[in-house]
Amino acid sequence: MTVDVNKTDGPDATPPAGPEAIKAIPVRHPGRYVSAIVALALLGSVVYAFAQGNINWGAIPDYFFDDRIMHGVWNTLLLTVLSMVIGIAGGILLAVMRLSKNPVTSSISWFYIWFFRGTPVLVQLFVWFNLGLVFEYINLGPIYKDYWSSFMTPLLTALLGLGLNEAAYMAEICRAGLLSVDEGQTEASHALGMSHTKTLRRIVIPQAMRVIVPPTGNEVINMLKTTSLVSAVQFADLFKEAQDIGQNAGSTVEMYFLAAAWYLIMTSILSVGQYYVERYYARGSSRTLPPTPLQRLRSLVLPTRRPKGVTA
Repeated sequence: MTVDVNKTDGPDATPPAGPEAIKAIPVRHPGRYVSAIVALALLGSVVYAFAQGNINWGAIPDYFFDDRIMHGVWNTLLLTVLSMVIGIAGGILLAVMRLSKNPVTSSISWFYIWFFRGTPVLVQLFVWFNLGLVFEYINLGPIYKDYWSSFMTPLLTALLGLGLNEAAYMAEICRAGLLSVDEGQTEASHALGMSHTKTLRRIVIPQAMRVIVPPTGNEVINMLKTTSLVSAVQFADLFKEAQDIGQNAGSTVEMYFLAAAWYLIMTSILSVGQYYVERYYARGSSRTLPPTPLQRLRSLVLPTRRPKGVTA
């Protein structure tokens, strides 16, 4: 009697053999290794060149927390905040004027944006600083009267030059954010009896913030670096203080590296803040928010918890 080993009937039936498992062979990427080696070699050569250069690296930690440097850091941060306040407030006003149906206000806003975006910031700083050639003195009646040269201090020159220039760029950012909100939102608000101002404040601007915030964060970081230009009008910012120390101590290049290190520290802190602000305003448009840097670090360091009864 012959027994069929592939018998499929009865309680002792042998199941048919399944398909053979596929052995996946990963694709090789030799170009990645080559490019990584080339990049590391270039980085190593640059580091070696700086290490062998005629630079007194010991002067950098000696002056890193110097009182004059810390004073420059404070002035840089103060100027950044005040200039951005002026820029954001002016940008919102100019954006509303640009979107206005009034041809006069719309044209004034267009001309302002065209002029300030078309001229360099350094040129604007020098123009504000030397307007005493046009206006000998400023006269506000019984409130204030003084010579222009005494009125236009380095701080005021820096605020006007940076703040008014930033307002032109913020106007375009705010205008793009306002236009990103669907017109039906405005029509529905007007149908409910809301005024135009209240519609902007309660309906349009909160929804536009998701579009406005990311480029505004970039503008804040850019403003922090642009403040280095105000040393040309004798404002004691970080770059000006580092430059003066370098000239007096004979370590000009070393102080430039010191200033660059402080700018990197401040911009890195602002970048972290920008990330969390963007994450906050993305709550209404994304179902799952991206993990924070702390959450990513925690997932790499700590093992993933598994539910009870589940094994790997």
